[in-house]
Amino acid sequence: MLKFSAQQIAMMIQGKVEGDAAVEVAQFGKIEEAKVGELSFLANPKYEEFLYQTKASIVIINETQVLKTPITATLIRVPDAYAAFATLLTKYQELKTQNLSGIQTPSYISPSAKLGENHYVAAFAHIGDHVQLGNNVKIFPNVVIGENVKIGNNVILHPGVVIYADCILGNNIIIHSGTIIGSDGFGFAPNADGSYQKVPQLGNVVVEDDVEIGSNTTIDRATIGSTIIRKGVKLDNLIQIAHNVEVGENTVIAAQVGLSGSTKLGKGVMMGGQSGSAGHLNVADGVKVAARSGITKNIEKANSTVTGFPAAEHSTALRSQINLKNLPNLEKRVKELEILVAQLSQKG
Repeated sequence: MLKFSAQQIAMMIQGKVEGDAAVEVAQFGKIEEAKVGELSFLANPKYEEFLYQTKASIVIINETQVLKTPITATLIRVPDAYAAFATLLTKYQELKTQNLSGIQTPSYISPSAKLGENHYVAAFAHIGDHVQLGNNVKIFPNVVIGENVKIGNNVILHPGVVIYADCILGNNIIIHSGTIIGSDGFGFAPNADGSYQKVPQLGNVVVEDDVEIGSNTTIDRATIGSTIIRKGVKLDNLIQIAHNVEVGENTVIAAQVGLSGSTKLGKGVMMGGQSGSAGHLNVADGVKVAARSGITKNIEKANSTVTGFPAAEHSTALRSQINLKNLPNLEKRVKELEILVAQLSQKG
């Protein structure tokens, strides 16, 4: 178990200690539940009341936080408590994984595979022919890496990840359990008799640097060429990315999103949960897609927000929703007018 003093933590996040700089913590805890020996943080004003009740030994707070009453915890003041806490968690995770090294048994590593320095291969992992691994690659149990796969430096593959043959992963990548990279795209050609003939998927998947992919996400290999996940992309759990899709740099996609084949997302796109796209569409840079929206045509306006199905510009979609709610009253008024017109016609 790793232990850190308030002074050590302050140095990691460039903060200023108020209180006992020697107090140590070995766990993290939510401010409303933290115990002695744990570290917490306060960033959301809604939780300020817990600052005066918490039993945490150390709390990270904003520089601007004004104390209403004295507290027992040691404080570390920083410009942004949330960002500092995220930085600290990242450093803690790095410290936990950097000590993992060597090859456990039973595992299989092809004689033709090349492993970089400071690698870790857990039991029951499989590394195929002609695989190339960079430095500081951590492979956890039941990971399968197919032949000719290339993986860069500082990559973590959590238990049960599968990387199919010929795929390429860059540097500083984290892939969580159960995710599959490079399975066949959904390609079937209809025959005259109503059956379907499989179209071989001969391409691969390319994942660029600084990407994180959640659990049980699937990214299909291209029919020809590459399905591409650009630098800095963050993918949630349970996402389906079809063949020949291109996800633009620094795009963020929430859970249960589905991208149909050959969709191209620009840079900095944000897609809410359960949204999706039809195939062969382009989405401009910076577009925000609201949860459960369905993209059925190209979105050409950069930095726009779309909502609904079919996805439309946010304000237009909201007006449509309001009008839809008013339809029963509108129907009633139309019927009343029809009766009035009929009465006037009889009088005429």
